[in-house]
Amino acid sequence: MATEKLKKDEINKRDLEHINLNDIKLIATDMDGTLLDSEKNLPPDFLNWVNTHKDIKTVLASGRQYFTLKNMFHSVEDDVIFVAENGAIVFEKGEILYCNKISREDVVRCLELLDGKPGIALILCGAKSAYMKHGSDLVEENGHMYYAKLQFVEDLYECLDMDDMVKIAVFVEEQKAEPVWKGLPELGENLLAVLSGDSWIDIANKSVSKGEAIEVIQKRLNITRQQSMAFGDYLNDYDLLCQCEESYAMENAHPKLKKIAKHITDSNDEQGVMKVLNRF
Repeated sequence: MATEKLKKDEINKRDLEHINLNDIKLIATDMDGTLLDSEKNLPPDFLNWVNTHKDIKTVLASGRQYFTLKNMFHSVEDDVIFVAENGAIVFEKGEILYCNKISREDVVRCLELLDGKPGIALILCGAKSAYMKHGSDLVEENGHMYYAKLQFVEDLYECLDMDDMVKIAVFVEEQKAEPVWKGLPELGENLLAVLSGDSWIDIANKSVSKGEAIEVIQKRLNITRQQSMAFGDYLNDYDLLCQCEESYAMENAHPKLKKIAKHITDSNDEQGVMKVLNRF
């Protein structure tokens, strides 16, 4: 094991020697399983890194809600761009830069297919808030964990007149998201279901991805793919890594993500993101 660890560190060091870090103008990182450790804690030096590298645009790309991310990064919220809901909506300085809304008909189709299924809880994710039914302590704990602005309702259909829905988050109990994901029925020609964790499936428009959101930001800031670096750990980070030349999968990443990443860094619990960023 020690030999494998040393070999991995040597490979990453050689790879970094081929990167002109002065050319990097944008750094995008996923949150859960990537920047945050297993206890959902930020690396202690990350906020300071953002404050001391304002010439580099930091993008926080997550399946989490914007309002949750804003609360976590309130001290640097004007210095970062938030890619929320897996790329469905992008905020900068409190303003929406990009929003990819799901049609009412498609939301209704998903509710008809999934609402009330055993072991599954649905969260409708809107531009203004998130909405879910009351459930078990586990379900509600996970809802509050990822959605700072969350309303409990009796009927999810009533929410369709209250907000623009950009994502449907599916929480699967007993960490069985992958088998449920593989068995999902056809959702229609407009929607795509993405596995975003061992307990989560995210449904959004097919055109939604973290990579698409990063491309919008790159064009807005006149930053190229070659000037961009990204970090991720799960399949919802696939397009994110593809959109950035210097792509890093975490040691704890899904095997399919490791295959397409240009580099591998240490796990989220070993602060793999910061080990790369601190070389700037």
